[in-house]
Amino acid sequence: MSLQMTVPAVGESITEVTVAKWLVENGDTVELDDVLCELESDKATFELVAEADGVIQIADTATEDAVLEIGALLCTIEEGEGAPKASAEAASEATASSSEGPKSTGEVMDMVVPTVGESISEVTIATWAKEDGDFVELDDLLCEIESDKATFELTAEGQGILRVIAQEGDTLEIGAPICKIEIMEGDAPSEAASSEAPQATASAPTAVSGNDTYATGHASPAAAKILAEKGIDPSTVKGTGVDGRITKEDAEKAQKAAPAPKKAAPSKEATPAAAPAAAGERSQRRERMTALRKTVSRRLVSVKNETAMLTTFNEVDMKPVMDLRKKYKEMFKDKHEIGLGFMSFFTKAVTVALKEWPAVNAFIDGNELVYNEYCDVSIAVSAPKGLVVPVIRNAETLSLANIEKEVRRLALKARDNKLTIPEMEGGTFTITNGGVFGSMLSTPIINAPQSAILGMHNIVERPVAINGEVQIRPIMYVALSYDHRIIDGRESVSFLKRVKELLEDPIRLLLDV
Repeated sequence: MSLQMTVPAVGESITEVTVAKWLVENGDTVELDDVLCELESDKATFELVAEADGVIQIADTATEDAVLEIGALLCTIEEGEGAPKASAEAASEATASSSEGPKSTGEVMDMVVPTVGESISEVTIATWAKEDGDFVELDDLLCEIESDKATFELTAEGQGILRVIAQEGDTLEIGAPICKIEIMEGDAPSEAASSEAPQATASAPTAVSGNDTYATGHASPAAAKILAEKGIDPSTVKGTGVDGRITKEDAEKAQKAAPAPKKAAPSKEATPAAAPAAAGERSQRRERMTALRKTVSRRLVSVKNETAMLTTFNEVDMKPVMDLRKKYKEMFKDKHEIGLGFMSFFTKAVTVALKEWPAVNAFIDGNELVYNEYCDVSIAVSAPKGLVVPVIRNAETLSLANIEKEVRRLALKARDNKLTIPEMEGGTFTITNGGVFGSMLSTPIINAPQSAILGMHNIVERPVAINGEVQIRPIMYVALSYDHRIIDGRESVSFLKRVKELLEDPIRLLLDV
């Protein structure tokens, strides 16, 4: 019986793939789940595995580097003509079947990239918590998935043996395969059984000489490219992937062997003064950009190119706010169980000014201007994996205490990479505080599709003229970057001036005047 193997569907937007490399040759005997070849799309690399035992015949149109459409013929497998399994392998199977522990049901569960948000079309495999071949139980953490907005955990949907498909760093579309689980019934294998398994595996090559798979010592396309850049021979690298395959991580860790030092020819005259000074170390290090970093980069460039961005500046005398905090901070903390910071004053001042200058709270949608009647204030937070912007909903209705609590809640979730997509979507205006890092002045970039962003900076004591006298006051420079297509100069300057007035006389925030 002849089984046809065709190019599988590897993603909704992928219509063709390239045959990167064949791991078998015409006439070879293959077994079920053997890796036959590697297929490359414009987004990722995939492996084609045998769906039956037999003898393979590669299609004439499926040579290496050939570009094939989805569904095109790759090869055929003549079933029933496979070579008998080695005695050592048969013995190991007999031992496995007779031993106590989980037993295979023959069912294979496909694990794919889940839908993690309406606006997210692709994700990146950040780290694997399990390895290929590990026994996993229901709800075990398998890997972490990064999107351009947050990090998610993928858990096992069944019990069995894990078969990894996507490697760390791979970018996949929603619905693309990540791994498979060979479903097994029964209790998890004991430590004794798991410790015996590696010994049996290690002894197999001795019993069956020359029976390595074609993946042994073979570098994946991504690994081959890295090794080529480093000038390292793949034969000198030990693979840790399936069947000894060289993975991208192996290539990244590989170091070029240092050449043996040449013996210096004896000089006729000793010349110690001519010895050159030791050169300093000149090493480099490369790291893959995270999905979050790539998306932030793309969006910032887009904003610069697609908006008429302009920045206006002012300065705020922070003494009134600082005096108010100093006077009431202990009472405030005792009552509300949270400290009174600067962010709540700025957020409250912004919401008042947005009501008076609604264009600053608007955005462009096609040929229309959309004015928001509410104030969802985005707070820029520096998280371990990059900049995130959680949103305080309806900030105009919140008190100073409730704003402080919401800021702390969102900041803690950002620090632990636990922010959800709904907590970062939307937002009508953004506040960013570069002052916490010591910034004196900056021109923040608008958080699209919003039309404006307020930049806070550090507080420095400076001499200022007050009522004809020079006094030392704690001064903060503030910056408002805005889209000039929506906001005119009068509106931007008046908005920033209103924020300044409210902060320099904070009682007005409470009296709404």
